[in-house]
Amino acid sequence: MADVTPARPRSHVVRELEVGSRVVVRHRLPDGSASDALGDLVGADAVTLRIATRRGEVSVARADVLAAKPVPPPPVRRGAPHTAIGTEDLERVMAEHWRPLERLDLGGWRLRASEGFTGRANSALAVGDPGLPVPQAVEAVERFYAARGLRAVVSVAHPADGLGEGTQPAEALAARGWTVRTPTVVMTAATDDLPGASDVPLPAGLHVQTSPEPDAAWLAQYHYQGAPTVPPAGRRILVSADEQVFVRVVDGSETVAIARGSLSPGWAGVTAVETAPSHRRRGLARRVLAEIADWARSRGAPCTYLQVQADNDGARALYAGQGFTVHHAYHYRVAPAG
Repeated sequence: MADVTPARPRSHVVRELEVGSRVVVRHRLPDGSASDALGDLVGADAVTLRIATRRGEVSVARADVLAAKPVPPPPVRRGAPHTAIGTEDLERVMAEHWRPLERLDLGGWRLRASEGFTGRANSALAVGDPGLPVPQAVEAVERFYAARGLRAVVSVAHPADGLGEGTQPAEALAARGWTVRTPTVVMTAATDDLPGASDVPLPAGLHVQTSPEPDAAWLAQYHYQGAPTVPPAGRRILVSADEQVFVRVVDGSETVAIARGSLSPGWAGVTAVETAPSHRRRGLARRVLAEIADWARSRGAPCTYLQVQADNDGARALYAGQGFTVHHAYHYRVAPAG
């Protein structure tokens, strides 16, 4: 557990224990014994942490905190942890692996902006209750992005079949003429079931390098939507998770495959998997996945997720072959031009 002491400023506590996240806080009781408060952190200031537990809200003075840490969301159904987590909870987990430069909460919705770099960092995550009627929430989303010179985009999560028909956000956005963009499938796996690097040998002459930050060679191989270079906003987002690893396969002096692994409580994420055209169909994507799986196991993350465009049959088959199964899907709704 990460220590939380009164001497630390509020900004540190919010980063380590973000309001809205699920946490466990061990704290001292008046009789000198200790107790754990497990639940959602609903408030944090310079003096007190407030945790909504199953038995009601608990207020803990910072001076009494012995240790604290974020924990994964609880399961919503029976099954292995990577399948038992609910759709909305997994969406919140994934959001912590790709944090935007700017975030504004609208009830349970998250409005995210990052100078236009990636849909995940420049869309409103419409999960939970926005705290006002959905049509009014959509108007607030439109104002938020208009003020930043960005096209309004909403990320809508739903079952893997369809496009969220019958759900409030999807219906409200469709009624306003918002169009569908980038249907995406979320796949999950038990980390211990994923192949490791020793199971996926490299072709002769190739080797793997890893780093906690992306170097110039890694960035040169990363082509978000064909962009030739990664902008400063993108570089900040790439290192925005609690921890990350950047994997690259090297052939001589050339980087020929890359991937990014990221970490949050209980979960590892896989993003930015790319292989140079000259080296495809040689098992390099399988190897970078295996490297991230080994890294995730070393960090104690029992579950791993990734996201893949729904129409990318080749990638979906690759991931299924490694042990990933479909959990749910999401897509973006984009506001009409003008």
